[in-house]
Amino acid sequence: MIELRPRAAARYGAAFAAALMVLTGCSSGASGLRSTGASAPAPSPDPLTWSTCGKNLECATIKVPQEYTEPEGAQIPLAVMRHRATDPDQRIGSLIFNPGGPGVSATETLRNLPKTAGTPGAFSPEVLAGFDIIAMDPRGVGESHAVRCLTDKQRAEAAGNDFDPSVPGGKPLPRLLADAAAFTDGCAEHQSRKFLASLSTDNVARDIDQVRSALGEDKITYYGLSYGTVVGPMYATLFPHRVRQMVLDAPVDTNQWFGNSLPFQNDVAVASERTLNAWFKTCRTEGTAVCPFGAGDPEAAFDTLIDTLEAKPLKIAPATGDAAPGGELDGAKALETTRALAGDQSTWPLLTSALLAAQKGNGAPLYTLWSSVTVSPFPVPTAMFETHTAVRCADWKTPAGIAAHKAAATKATAEAKRIGTRAAYSALNCARWPAPNADRVTKPLTGAGAPPALVVAGRLDPVTPHHWAENMTRTLDSAVLLTREGVGHGSYGINTCVNKAVDAALLHGTHPADGTVCKTDTPATTRPLVPVER
Repeated sequence: MIELRPRAAARYGAAFAAALMVLTGCSSGASGLRSTGASAPAPSPDPLTWSTCGKNLECATIKVPQEYTEPEGAQIPLAVMRHRATDPDQRIGSLIFNPGGPGVSATETLRNLPKTAGTPGAFSPEVLAGFDIIAMDPRGVGESHAVRCLTDKQRAEAAGNDFDPSVPGGKPLPRLLADAAAFTDGCAEHQSRKFLASLSTDNVARDIDQVRSALGEDKITYYGLSYGTVVGPMYATLFPHRVRQMVLDAPVDTNQWFGNSLPFQNDVAVASERTLNAWFKTCRTEGTAVCPFGAGDPEAAFDTLIDTLEAKPLKIAPATGDAAPGGELDGAKALETTRALAGDQSTWPLLTSALLAAQKGNGAPLYTLWSSVTVSPFPVPTAMFETHTAVRCADWKTPAGIAAHKAAATKATAEAKRIGTRAAYSALNCARWPAPNADRVTKPLTGAGAPPALVVAGRLDPVTPHHWAENMTRTLDSAVLLTREGVGHGSYGINTCVNKAVDAALLHGTHPADGTVCKTDTPATTRPLVPVER
């Protein structure tokens, strides 16, 4: 599972502010070939009919074939949004972007981009001036008939489930298997199996080409973040001559994505563990005068805190307003929140503050932040979980036998001491998925014939490890790798050096030398946001 991770203030929004208040004591055209068989030419779509839906925003709906092997068969509607180029005289063309997930709504992201400057994926004024930015909610996502497999009651029950952070998968295996059965049975009951089988990335790429055609564009420029770096190479492989320029930020190893999902999830767990270890190391290095959590041994203090919270959760009163309902903070929630905050060095001060508060019996900051973690690389009962699972199950090759999942769980917990339990058994839903996709594209996504792609990777990414970027650069027929030092998922929009390189690629098609490294703009610190009382 791939997650979109903007900086703290933008990503966590009201939750960030509410947590800070608690800490401070304040109140508050033609289809390409599949790996098996060929798709018939899709009918040319009608031009899009736009209507105003916000400041400088226009919305439209496009109907595309549910299956491109049956172009005259069932059609499905997809939501499309356009942010018009702010300087029409300098307009270059249309830039289509996918912000990740899978499950993140591109239209919602585009609507909020002006409010989230300084976050991964936020376009510069120069790019906004030169391009119409096009957001398409992929099939099964957002306003394009988002997948739902559970009733509201089931979703609420899942959110209230008690997870044990010391147990692989958070629950005994029989309960995990029962949960997977309930989830996949719900998907089969509430969704068309043909629709579920159609949610594959190759169909998303074909949908993008339908949008390109409906826009009247001969070629598109593309920016993809996280899972969007699977969509981009797929499009470049199926439609190489329709690509003007392509930037792939926080890249996924596409060979792993379409391969066995168990090693894939293990890589994610290890990457997340490394970013948590980086927070521990920085805390120790900065010393107790800067990072007082743990009095010089933050690992031991953290483990003790998780065990203590799991044994005796902290009761949380409802926050003022709509920031967070009441509940309790247990070890599992504290671990998940820590995983998310440790994965972005800009949120490290907030993490330190929240952990210190929890040590003193105030669990409200961690709990408030937990309630805002909407996307995770591992199963959590969030609004996007169903969509996310459906897309990856349409793409992934997941072993059906439980023995393989047991072995993977053992490996994950051995290689990622704290985060490994989160990854364990996280592909069970795909193991018994009710809508297998027999004709998914499985060939390497080389993008042969497309212009060179700019691949941008963080050195310590909590979701897409750096070696995935190296593998993507080798897999693509032509690509340049740019590395950003530091911890975080996504680089464009948060780093001056990266911003210049990405803008140059998108606007002018020029790239830095392969292997160029960008330093962080701001050194990482674990200094708490709120001064510690001594």
